[in-house]
Amino acid sequence: MADSPEISIVIPVYNEEESLPQLFKELYPVMENLNRSFEIIFINDGSRDKSFSMLYDFQKKHNKTVRVIDLNGNFGQHMAITSGFANVRGQYVITLDADLQNPPEEIPRIIAKMDEGYDVIGTCRQNRHDPLFRKVASRLVNKATNRISGLHISDYGCMLRGYSRRIVDIIVQSRESTTFIPALGQKFAVNPIEIPVSHREREFGESKYSFFRLLRLNFDLMTSFSIAPLQMVTMSGMVISLLSFIFFLYMMVRRIIVGSEAAGVFTLMALNFFLFGITIMALGVIGEYTGRIYKQIQQRPHYIIRHIYEEKDNE
Repeated sequence: MADSPEISIVIPVYNEEESLPQLFKELYPVMENLNRSFEIIFINDGSRDKSFSMLYDFQKKHNKTVRVIDLNGNFGQHMAITSGFANVRGQYVITLDADLQNPPEEIPRIIAKMDEGYDVIGTCRQNRHDPLFRKVASRLVNKATNRISGLHISDYGCMLRGYSRRIVDIIVQSRESTTFIPALGQKFAVNPIEIPVSHREREFGESKYSFFRLLRLNFDLMTSFSIAPLQMVTMSGMVISLLSFIFFLYMMVRRIIVGSEAAGVFTLMALNFFLFGITIMALGVIGEYTGRIYKQIQQRPHYIIRHIYEEKDNE
């Protein structure tokens, strides 16, 4: 394998035994037809099915251009990509999911934009083949996250993206406890661009992101790039305190004029439940940021590489 191929493709894999044969079939011809030096890096993120053995066999067959990073467990999609970023050799780095919902045929379009000098190539899925609730939720989250974080990304969920080597090196050096690759790339970019890409219905396996995991991921994203949630909690507390004081004055005046009323007990109980809910939510937001500090100061490794399978293993 050349020491410095021009293009690196980084693909995290977690329990994708059903989609891998088709991925191999589609991806490799696309890369060969570019007539440019390349490497494909698969990251086995603790798969429990036959994914690793399939990746191993594919690497043996294409040992000059394919590498497999075998992680010591399941560290999550973005940490798996980070481990790939830490080991890339190319100047153009492209991330791609293994589920084939974003076709490899879009890769040349991303490379063409990088040839024009753009350092981050974002993508936006067109005609998404996802359930309605996911499309609606994604649209709402994209707008909310852009407003909170100050970034400008149309589709946070699309992982088919291109990064210059400079951006990749900065992402690896950041060492954040919670890493969201597209947002970090956008934050560090000097000359970014977004292009539309096609999207397929998932044919093989099931999505690895349940509704709860998607909610967790998006909350991580919003709190990783802004303290706006904390500021919103503070402002909400101030407004509620002011309204509570006004309501207290109203109740005192009413008691003087009308006298005591048993019916007012239910109103006070409703207000108490509302305020308790706000308090718990505020504690949750504060706890989220405190938890991030706790994770950061632990300085545990974000991923552990068991072995990298590459050309030298076959010599």
